[in-house]
Amino acid sequence: MVDLGADRALFSISVTSELTEVNPQMLRVYEQKGLVAPYRTEGGTRRYSGQDVDRIREITTLLAAGLNLAGVEQVLHLRSENDRLQGEIDRLRTRARRSAARGRAEPGG
Repeated sequence: MVDLGADRALFSISVTSELTEVNPQMLRVYEQKGLVAPYRTEGGTRRYSGQDVDRIREITTLLAAGLNLAGVEQVLHLRSENDRLQGEIDRLRTRARRSAARGRAEPGG
């Protein structure tokens, strides 16, 4: 069975352009700005994943809200940092719960 996961690079730039309604030149600009990083084949052809398509739609939404590309870059960076920090909080909470559970399970604890 073929893996059609969201992170699998399946779409050419022309298909991605159709799916997102963003012209190919603008997709190249997004890549140059580091907003999206499509997979490159050995021949250098861009291939976009479902996650890339979702990110491009997110960029489009932010641009429509009035942000410029620099603002979009900042928002995406802050969201990424927020996700990273939330993951760290979740890991620390899990560790604290496990530690507390071990303390209660020990004799005299």
